[in-house]
Amino acid sequence: MEVRQIMTSKVESIARDTPVLAIATAMRDRQIGALPVVEQGRVIGMITDRDIVTRFLTEYPRAMDVVAEAIMSSGVLQCYEDQTIADIAAIMGDHQIRRLPVLDRNRGMAGIVSIGDIAEKASERIAGEALGEIVEAR
Repeated sequence: MEVRQIMTSKVESIARDTPVLAIATAMRDRQIGALPVVEQGRVIGMITDRDIVTRFLTEYPRAMDVVAEAIMSSGVLQCYEDQTIADIAAIMGDHQIRRLPVLDRNRGMAGIVSIGDIAEKASERIAGEALGEIVEAR
């Protein structure tokens, strides 16, 4: 089974200058925990609900003025839509991450895949193994 078969393909993304308040509002309204930061069709970062809490709220007294670039994670791991579920689950486990942006072979944003997608749509066993590695203290 390939990633394209289970990924979420209609992905909300944000620009590097999106205000954090707009990001948090979008996450709340869409009930999502991560948004890719995209510039000219390319993923340049990722902001998670955890980034907002652990980086933003603890470091910025003027919260309403801060933009995505200030708190996003850069150097984001990504996968391709034609990779296997086992491959991306291994990446997630090895790097202790729960979500991956999915690219097409032109490196454009194609979707996003989560551990939940793997468990719900592909294999609970594979998702469980990856999740075990994700939460493992290292």
